[in-house]
Amino acid sequence: MLAAQEPTSVEQTGLELIFIADLSLKVIYFQGMITGQALSEHLCLPYFNVLERALSYLKREEYVEVSGSSGFGELAYQYTLTPKGSIRAQEQIDRTAYAGPAPVTLEAYQTMVLEQAQGPERVSREEVVKAMSDMVVGDETVDQIGQAVNTGRSMFLFGEPGNGKTALAERMAELLGGYVLIPHAITVDGQVIKVLDVQNHDPVPVPPGRVEYDRRWVLCKRPAVMVGGELTLSSLDLVYDPISKVYEAPLQMKANNGMFLIDDFGRQQVRPTDLLNRWIVPLEKRVDFLTLKTGKKIEMPFEEVIVFSTNLKPRDLVDDAFLRRIQSKINVTNPSANQFRDIFKSQCEHFNIPFDQQGLVYLLREHYVKNQRELRACHPRDILRILIGLAKYLGVQPRLEQDLIDRACRSYFVDLG
Repeated sequence: MLAAQEPTSVEQTGLELIFIADLSLKVIYFQGMITGQALSEHLCLPYFNVLERALSYLKREEYVEVSGSSGFGELAYQYTLTPKGSIRAQEQIDRTAYAGPAPVTLEAYQTMVLEQAQGPERVSREEVVKAMSDMVVGDETVDQIGQAVNTGRSMFLFGEPGNGKTALAERMAELLGGYVLIPHAITVDGQVIKVLDVQNHDPVPVPPGRVEYDRRWVLCKRPAVMVGGELTLSSLDLVYDPISKVYEAPLQMKANNGMFLIDDFGRQQVRPTDLLNRWIVPLEKRVDFLTLKTGKKIEMPFEEVIVFSTNLKPRDLVDDAFLRRIQSKINVTNPSANQFRDIFKSQCEHFNIPFDQQGLVYLLREHYVKNQRELRACHPRDILRILIGLAKYLGVQPRLEQDLIDRACRSYFVDLG
């Protein structure tokens, strides 16, 4: 299993002894009393030769004392703060209230991201077809996706709404496959940046028992971070909490070694040009620059597949210079009549509605051909959902009958005139 080696000394953690001691002090302050074993588990650091040294320093400086024991051995010793230690802890909390798992250094994070930058050596056509098995996708689109994933850099998904661009991007994230190590947090100049985010990261369950790897790193599936119209330029910078004095990693940093999907591109509150300019350097140099409150700029790896998905025409959003930097452009077109039929049959099976070829022919003739309406991949699902609701209301079985189809379509389609 992919893992980082457990440090066997303070020096191997990359952290200063005083940093570990002050972090331990804050944990004891918030917990009131804690054993050496519990402190080790909380900070994700080994007790012997690491926390052992930090606690010896704190005892020597009369910041902590042993108030009892919950068992045998040093790991069972219960630590509490002295009055002097409480003052010291409050001073440290005023600097930063972070008291979670010990962070890794920026250098360690940079090295790990670069080592994990390589995705799968090759994604075959069979693997792409398998990943898309629950979707109706044309051969040309399958091949374009396979080429884009193997290129592994950046891509532009464009086309009419409702044809599955977001779903395609999700399947592409699955194709990246494998696992990566993500730290709970990193430290830069004594500042702490939280990285692990359970909303965007999917940790792999760890079997119980003794561990011999660096617990400051968490084994996760390759991340797939997705944002939409709520994206702002500020969310792409370090987010600083003035109360806790702790930073939150920006979205693109959380997406390192995975995929970053910007959905509904062009519909954000920020101008598309401003948003795109933010990506020029990362796309060219594979590095990103973030700024601390102190004004110091730090260099972060930008090792991810970035996907722009839009319902708008690309040339209405970006110029040729930016399009050149996007290596793969995939036009997700409307389904053909045969594809629409396959999607409809699949959705009928999903909703447990008997498929009726004559009902589908009626739907296409009366509500598409006569109205010159374009086919969209989302229509079968949406229409059938409305049809089910109508059937429940009328107390009848949901079937592809003309009256139910007409009433469902009148509810779904809006002629804007």
